[in-house]
Amino acid sequence: MRVSVGVDLHKGQFTVYWRGQEGASGRFERYRTTELEYQCFEGKLKKLMDKDHEVRVAVESTGNTRYFKRRVEAVGVPVVVINTMKFKVVTESVKKTDRRDAATIAEFLEKDMLPEARLCSTESEELRRVLKTRSVLVRSVVAVKNQVHGFLLSLGIETKKGSLQSQKGRRRVLAVLAEHGLAGQAVEPLLETIDRLETEVKKLERILEQKVRQDRVVELLKTIPGAGIITASTIRAYVDDIGRFLNYKQFSAYAGLVPWVQNSNNTERYGSITKRGPCELRTALVQVVLGMVRNKRTTGSYRIMGRYAAMKREKGSGKAIIATARKLSKIVWYMLRKDAPFDPQRMTDPGLRKIAREMQAALPAA
Repeated sequence: MRVSVGVDLHKGQFTVYWRGQEGASGRFERYRTTELEYQCFEGKLKKLMDKDHEVRVAVESTGNTRYFKRRVEAVGVPVVVINTMKFKVVTESVKKTDRRDAATIAEFLEKDMLPEARLCSTESEELRRVLKTRSVLVRSVVAVKNQVHGFLLSLGIETKKGSLQSQKGRRRVLAVLAEHGLAGQAVEPLLETIDRLETEVKKLERILEQKVRQDRVVELLKTIPGAGIITASTIRAYVDDIGRFLNYKQFSAYAGLVPWVQNSNNTERYGSITKRGPCELRTALVQVVLGMVRNKRTTGSYRIMGRYAAMKREKGSGKAIIATARKLSKIVWYMLRKDAPFDPQRMTDPGLRKIAREMQAALPAA
């Protein structure tokens, strides 16, 4: 007999609906997310398998889904992780309870109608954790610096944006504040906090460098002008396996860089970008584009930069950057699928490339 198990998973507990043969009423159970109750749930799965039942489990994608999936699959039971963006039956239900959600999941699992989500590899998950921690620390540094700038302004001291970037600059600020007595002493802990946070950021960056030192994908991405180790590692972490994207359009859509399209009868409308998928990947692609814009000496002859300049004049820099990031996602897809580094010659004007080939052909053979 085939048993379909629907699970509504939360942080502290999960509700289970055991559904047997089609049309038969199942039973509900509730477990806490403790070691003892996890073992109890796994024991019941084992008993069903010992009776030669075909058992499958389905669960929505949440924060602790990876841990739940790993435990259940260790028992030998396959787990379907549901793509909640495509499965609106639960999220948009008018009568939403844990029991009803678990029963709905089990019913759709039985009919093989669940849209499945893909969890990234363990290596990519570890990279994401390091990058997210670094991002939190960097945002904290920026927030503290803004507080210091505001405090100094209230004392009538106008500071430049980069005056707190280095320890030397921060020491200068402390020297100026020494004349303000207690007010200056109040700023000193904030400056010390900046020092500590930046030290932790550098530690994480060293960990990141060691982790991706021999990573082929990161090496390829770093050949793009404007891509550094942080942006390259971010793209690597959120792409995971480029083979799952059959074409560059799928990859651009995954990054959320394609526009909304509404096509009905003779009407076709395009909106802003979907912003679906990981925002970290989208941000990293945008940052690489900004790096290419700043590196005009190298990228000035690239067609992609020519199109960026033309669109910037017509529609503004914001839309031009996003459109260029979408073009860049196509380049990244081709690079990773073909396992090839960035080729500057392919980015130049095709007419110039033709002239170069003709000139090369005209040269006498060595």
